[in-house]
Amino acid sequence: MEIVLYHRPYCHLCEEMAQALAPVATELGLAVRMVDIDSDPALEERYGLAVPVLVHEDAEVCRYHFDEAAVRGAVAAKRARH
Repeated sequence: MEIVLYHRPYCHLCEEMAQALAPVATELGLAVRMVDIDSDPALEERYGLAVPVLVHEDAEVCRYHFDEAAVRGAVAAKRARH
């Protein structure tokens, strides 16, 4: 299972979310894919300054600040469907 963190370099909120996410992702067996929005003009246009954004199964889980309960809920919902 994968979770995607849309971020940009030198973004302190992005760094904080990545650090908070790491142990939870490990515990839940999630692969974290880091996507630098500055590397893709479409993503940069879509998100602009509204990063970090954490996405699981094409649904936004949290934005700006890590929400552990939301991540756990999204993963539990996915696992319940399968």
